[in-house]
Amino acid sequence: MSMWWFITTLAITAFFYNSPVYAYDNNPLQDICVAVSDSHASVFVNGKICKDPKLATANDFYFSGLNVSGNEVPGFGFAVKSVDVNNMPGLNTLGISFIRGDLEPQRIAPLHTHPRATEMITILEGTVYAGFLVPDPANFFKSRLFSKILNPGDVFVFPIGLIHFLYNVGYKKATCLFYFNSQNPGVIGIPNSIFASKPPVPDDIVAKGFHLNKTEIAELRKKFS
Repeated sequence: MSMWWFITTLAITAFFYNSPVYAYDNNPLQDICVAVSDSHASVFVNGKICKDPKLATANDFYFSGLNVSGNEVPGFGFAVKSVDVNNMPGLNTLGISFIRGDLEPQRIAPLHTHPRATEMITILEGTVYAGFLVPDPANFFKSRLFSKILNPGDVFVFPIGLIHFLYNVGYKKATCLFYFNSQNPGVIGIPNSIFASKPPVPDDIVAKGFHLNKTEIAELRKKFS
């Protein structure tokens, strides 16, 4: 009787774990993927074609130059240098990438989110105020702020998809390393996405959503365009 029960339980468990009804998709690695009926169309799930493993070299898994800052993001006083699949091909499909960020004094990395990755930061130099927002499950219109003043050697994490920011509160440049558990974490800048979209979000929607008038909206569009 006990053997029959064991076999029955094993069969039921195997069914549920293998049933298509209980399957789930992998996290997407690109923002959109419009379906096409053309059988000759190329499909890139991770955005890259894999090299023949026999042709791979150590240089595919190597990057140099993280000891110097990267290119500045216009208007923000924030320079970034990325290490990702585009300059380290061996990272393809491994689900990781990272960035060196240099933030000038009193400047910010504005409110943004990474839709496909959790982000962990390490402070190398300077003093940074970092925080992220968690929606209040009891009230859709409110959120809770988790924030810390970070100094060299400190580590902080932004959970996947949550809005977050960095602010250099010190008087010298801050240097940080940002680690992502995705080879393509994506980034959505909240202010620019709303006020610099093309075509623009209709004024009535922005006005009602942010309690602004059309003059204020026009001024914000100029600042973020």
